[in-house]
Amino acid sequence: MIKIYNTDLKSGKTEEINDFRKGAWINLVNPSNDEIKKVCESINIQEDFIRYSLDLEEKARIDQEDDDGTTLFVVDIPIVEKDGDTVLYTTMPIGMIVVRDDFFITVSLRKNKVIENFEKGKTKGFATYKKSRFILQILYFNSALFLTYLKQISKDTEITEAKLKDSMKNKELLKMLSLEKSLVYFSTSLKSNEVVMEKTMKGKFIKLYEEDEDLLEDAIIENKQAIEMGKIYSDILSGTMDAYASLISNNLNVVMKFLASITLVIAVPTMISSFWGMNLKLPFEGSSIGFPVIITVSVVLTLLVSWWLKKRDMF
Repeated sequence: MIKIYNTDLKSGKTEEINDFRKGAWINLVNPSNDEIKKVCESINIQEDFIRYSLDLEEKARIDQEDDDGTTLFVVDIPIVEKDGDTVLYTTMPIGMIVVRDDFFITVSLRKNKVIENFEKGKTKGFATYKKSRFILQILYFNSALFLTYLKQISKDTEITEAKLKDSMKNKELLKMLSLEKSLVYFSTSLKSNEVVMEKTMKGKFIKLYEEDEDLLEDAIIENKQAIEMGKIYSDILSGTMDAYASLISNNLNVVMKFLASITLVIAVPTMISSFWGMNLKLPFEGSSIGFPVIITVSVVLTLLVSWWLKKRDMF
């Protein structure tokens, strides 16, 4: 999908257009091969710059071509994936391409909140021709979105933990494992994004104005805060998982101990009845009160064994 936006210099209003106009923003979402070729031929850039951003394994980085003055910024953004009732927080790369002083391109595999925020005009001071500021606004909003999702992960962890206290089910444990995996994804992506921001701060790849430097510093602060928050949540979740693993193991030991005790108690009357079931001469064999006596002996011995096990905390 291709969408082209342009901000009017006089009115400052951003509207969608149909032609490749200088100063425009070209947004590509999971583009087809034909769409990629159309864009590259129209604005004279290499296809690789677009295809790099469509690789899920692509790492956050900055790449610059001195020949045509094109600069590629790749950062990881947070996304939410749903598989039935399961929610997985993960990341995907997004590419930002500065094409000389003419165009700005964003490339992503799917729709996301970072780009939608600009498409809906929710960002103050946004203009398609202000390419440096556009990049920094994306970086800032991306860091803020990481913080938002981290808070959601924290709430999901608390809800799942509350359910685990009432019932030790695999569903809740798998949910905790999924959240722990999400924190690993976030932590890795945030650290990679930090490297990109630090390189951008040096001003070698894009020109930074005074107000842009303040915005980039805010983005770096937000990113660092997200890194620290992710580490804290990861440590808490890891400790919680270890605690519940020990608790489950302890519960299993209690159940096994209880079953062993029950087996010993049941074994007493079974053993006595087995003796009198033998084809041998035994006490009370011909007595009319033999059956009540044997039952009484069995009950008494069973109670004694139960008391003995209780005394040793086997029940």
